[in-house]
Amino acid sequence: MKPIVLFTLTLILSFNHLLNAQQTDKNLEKGLQNLVKDFEGEVGIYVYNLKTNQEAGINADTIFPTASVVKVPILIEVFNQIKAGNLHLKDTMVYDAKRKYGGSGLMQFYKDSTVTDLRTLASLMITVSDNTTSLWCQELVGGGAVINKTMDDLGLAHTRVNSRTEGRTKDWETYGWGQTTPREMASLLVRMRNRTLVDAASSDEMYRIMSNSFYTDYSLSQIPPYVQTAAKQGMVNKSRSELVMVNAPSGDYVFYIATKNNVDESWEFDNKAWQLQRTISAYLWRYFEPESDWKPATGFVDLVTGLRY
Repeated sequence: MKPIVLFTLTLILSFNHLLNAQQTDKNLEKGLQNLVKDFEGEVGIYVYNLKTNQEAGINADTIFPTASVVKVPILIEVFNQIKAGNLHLKDTMVYDAKRKYGGSGLMQFYKDSTVTDLRTLASLMITVSDNTTSLWCQELVGGGAVINKTMDDLGLAHTRVNSRTEGRTKDWETYGWGQTTPREMASLLVRMRNRTLVDAASSDEMYRIMSNSFYTDYSLSQIPPYVQTAAKQGMVNKSRSELVMVNAPSGDYVFYIATKNNVDESWEFDNKAWQLQRTISAYLWRYFEPESDWKPATGFVDLVTGLRY
């Protein structure tokens, strides 16, 4: 058996063993169910405490749109290609204004022919959820089909890139750019934290990138700013999602919150899905850190209300 095949099988078996070994935290699950019962839309949640090996979930294996959270699988494939010797973070890139793609991000405002590099592309893709650099990275690694094969090799059956990917038009029409389940997406961040995604050095560098999120006014707003987090947010009109790892004093925990078919499609601070994300994040912080008396400062809402998304 070829070494790469054996390695892939080992990863899949290890992942399945981990899932089977986890125990359900029924108290946490009950608390989460109470928080989401009145939400006008569909909700999926997966929470895993890396120290206690306990989990809790609601629709944890249901497929949801990723929106920009799909940029995490793209990032993983960038480092996979670097490991293979096909790319390097120092690779020179020249921005062509024809690549401009609207929505979130900064590179769309770059001058034509600006010289940059792959590290900048990857960093902007995650930290400010740059759409232009994300599509560029997706192209550089060989497209959605290549990324999807890597997800499949990792044992993930539902985490896929749909946009600009042959054979996935119907999936794109249903879920948009990408799709995943709460459990699967959270598992990627767990592997990254455990330094087993691509390799230890790649995992560390990806984790550093994900620890610099620009979008701190959702789940991250309910976690003390002096506690490190790694996160990625995704948002379209009818779906808001968020992936977060908290390096908490009492032990790391990860959670993924996904919503779809949301009634509230607004883009204001008090959007119902964003309120739910804050509520769940605050609940998890108090649940795992019961002795902490930290809470968001008075005036936090005034600082971020009215921001454009």
